[in-house]
Formats: sequence, C-alpha cells, structure tokens
Amino acid sequence: MEEKILRKLFLGFIHIHILHHAKEHPVFGAWMVEELREHGYTISPGTLYPILHSMEHDGLLTREDRLVEGKIRKYYTTSAKGLTTLKEARKKAYELFKEIGD
Repeated sequence: MEEKILRKLFLGFIHIHILHHAKEHPVFGAWMVEELREHGYTISPGTLYPILHSMEHDGLLTREDRLVEGKIRKYYTTSAKGLTTLKEARKKAYELFKEIGD
C-alpha cells in the first residue's frame, strides 16, 4: 500500500521533470524513462507514454514526429502553457521544500 501512495505523490514530480527536460531540449519516451531512472523513479514505458500523451493533450507539451532509423519517434517540447505551468510548479515546490525542510 505504501508504494502505491508514494507513486501517486511522485507522479507530480515526474510531470515537473518532463516539463523541465522538454524545456531544455526535445525528449522522447525511452530517453525520459532512463533520465527518470537516474533520479530514482521507476517508471515503465506503459506508464510514461500515457503521461506524455495527456500532457500533450492538455497543451503542456508539443510533439514532433521524426524518422529515426526507419521508425517514427515522437519528440516532445515544453509549450508556452507548459513553461508557465513549470514556472508556477517551481514556485510551489520551492515554498513546500522551504516549509518541510529540516
């Protein structure tokens, strides 16, 4: 049960990570899975891809399809709305971490 609660909590952090990295450069799913893993998040492609699609649907990300080694790869970049959301999320996270920090 505790793992399920932590996954729900960390889902917001994952969204922020995606927005941050997609602001820096276009990202694709497999790269994002590895990047998140380096930060201690265990997320499968089956979980990540619906997140990317919903963020695109919500206007937080834009998508560009590119042909890579004979296959279409979807690259995501943070949209203007996503940048605004990321800026607000950073403020809220900063306030929270100041409050709960030791």
